[in-house]
Amino acid sequence: MSNAPIGFLLKPIQIGLENILPSRSPPRNLHTSRKYMQIRVSIEQVDLIEPLSVGPVDRRSGQHVLLDGHIRLIILKELGYGEAPCLISTDDESYTYNNRINRISVIQEHVMLRRAIERGVSTERLASALAVKVAQVEKKLNLLDGICPETADLLKDRQCSADVFGLLRRMKPTRQIECAELMISANNVTMVYARALLSASPPDRLVQTRRVVKPKGVNDEQLGLMRREMSGLQDQYRMAEQTYGEDMLNLVLVRGYVAKLIENKHVFRYLEQHHALLLEQFVVISSARSDASNTS
Repeated sequence: MSNAPIGFLLKPIQIGLENILPSRSPPRNLHTSRKYMQIRVSIEQVDLIEPLSVGPVDRRSGQHVLLDGHIRLIILKELGYGEAPCLISTDDESYTYNNRINRISVIQEHVMLRRAIERGVSTERLASALAVKVAQVEKKLNLLDGICPETADLLKDRQCSADVFGLLRRMKPTRQIECAELMISANNVTMVYARALLSASPPDRLVQTRRVVKPKGVNDEQLGLMRREMSGLQDQYRMAEQTYGEDMLNLVLVRGYVAKLIENKHVFRYLEQHHALLLEQFVVISSARSDASNTS
């Protein structure tokens, strides 16, 4: 079990806004930006949702350095708030907080909107708070309609477009799960890939409420061939995924052995005189890791 320390106190505490010290100046034209408008309307409509994130208190000044929430702090002051809930960091290291947090996924956003509706918040009020159209809120509320629970669970933490679920909805549950696993394995949860998987799905694995639109310029014979090739490619991908770890370990061991081999001056000279092309390939293999590390 991991004994890693917790980066923040578990519960937010109320801190006076006068005791929160911003760590940077606000951007130019802040008050005309869309982000500012959305956050302000959200706070006006439903109050502050995400607590500010601050550093530990300075014992001499009694102030906390603000790590995340500069726009929220400005708006809270403008609206006349005297204090705000804050998460206090237990680490004094300075870093960009936004680079260390995970943004909510589209499914998590769907759950939050559902909870708001269950608590009596209207779709019009939610749309106003988020500065979007009512139709967009309704689309997010109906996100998981026709999506099986297993698929939703697979994609619950994934950042993707809500339109991906519209494409998955046109498949039967077993095909939904299969496609979700393929997208996760390929780290490609996009509309383009989801549409390709939909087009490559056999008709008996689709929900027959809507006809799948064929790609332009593709006839039935070509579409059938594409489906067979996609199915074969998916099988090969799964097989490669199962042996990926072992294959990578073997490749690392081989690279190390080849590198050590050509470090021997006698072997190097022999290969240079009698097998120059083979030596050239050995040099490429032995330098593969250093090249990869330079590009990371």
